[in-house]
Amino acid sequence: MQKAFTLIEILVVVTIIGLLALAGLVSYSQFMKQSRDARRKADIELVRSALEMYRSVNNAYPTSIPITGLPWGGDLVDQLVPTGIYMKKIPTDPHSNDDYSYYYSTDANGTTYTLGAHFESTTSGCSPALSSPSCQPAAAVCNYCMGPYGQL
Repeated sequence: MQKAFTLIEILVVVTIIGLLALAGLVSYSQFMKQSRDARRKADIELVRSALEMYRSVNNAYPTSIPITGLPWGGDLVDQLVPTGIYMKKIPTDPHSNDDYSYYYSTDANGTTYTLGAHFESTTSGCSPALSSPSCQPAAAVCNYCMGPYGQL
């Protein structure tokens, strides 16, 4: 008597392996999104710290001048980076394309600011008072915002 696997047994095993591989791929994808979101949160906190140092020296935050193609806005880059006192370089979004980016805005006097980012793994928005700012330079709506006193 010859022992061998039947076609049904082979199909069942292949289906189970395929389902396990699919579950692993979905988990990995979610993990990568959460990892990039954690990096965005750390980047915002880093810029927030630099802004507070800038304010302690200059008694105001840098006023924002949006420049297309630059995350955060041009004036923020001009004010925080060149001297190297506040930051060595402005962080860029960990995602490889421009679908996600950062947002920086101040009032006319430089007394308050809003930092924003578009997180991949959450759908909640920023405070309604901010009217959901668009992250620069992409048109994605920021769903994580922070101001001088913490998360908005």
